Amino acid sequence: MKRLMTLGLALPAAVAIAACGGASGSSASGSSAHSNTVAVQQLAGVGRVLVDQAGKALYSSNLEASGKVVCDGPCNAFWKPLTLSHGKPTASTDAGTLGVIARPDGSRQVTDNGRPLYTFSEDAPGKATGNGFTDDFAGHHFTWKLVRPGGSTTSAGGAGNGGVTSGNTGGYGGGY
Repeated sequence: MKRLMTLGLALPAAVAIAACGGASGSSASGSSAHSNTVAVQQLAGVGRVLVDQAGKALYSSNLEASGKVVCDGPCNAFWKPLTLSHGKPTASTDAGTLGVIARPDGSRQVTDNGRPLYTFSEDAPGKATGNGFTDDFAGHHFTWKLVRPGGSTTSAGGAGNGGVTSGNTGGYGGGY
């Protein structure tokens, strides 16, 4: 009985500690010298793309090519900014030119060749389902594309929904 009770207390504690670690694996602390903020990975059906530390594909939107953050608020429920708490982002040698931009909330978002980087909430590590996805938030129409090494993006209609719109016109992710 005591053993079961100990396990019953340890499991919730472990879950609580793990939950404090960051936002859905899309946040990079920059404190580890052994892992890069961004890496390049070969994904089935899409080729070589940038991924975060958890192996989730990285995307950029057509509206943020100039380096200005437009995806904020409800948009971030689906498109998670790749953030860095301190330091400079690091990458494998062929990932591109990484930088950091200030988000409206004051957090630091990682960029590749000036484009803010995001993961898609529907993706799992090693799987990219948001390429070519379009949606609307706060009166802005976004088209999301995977980011390739060197900062280029994939063509819409590669993996994912083939450029089909999400049907989300209310700005709250209703089409997902």
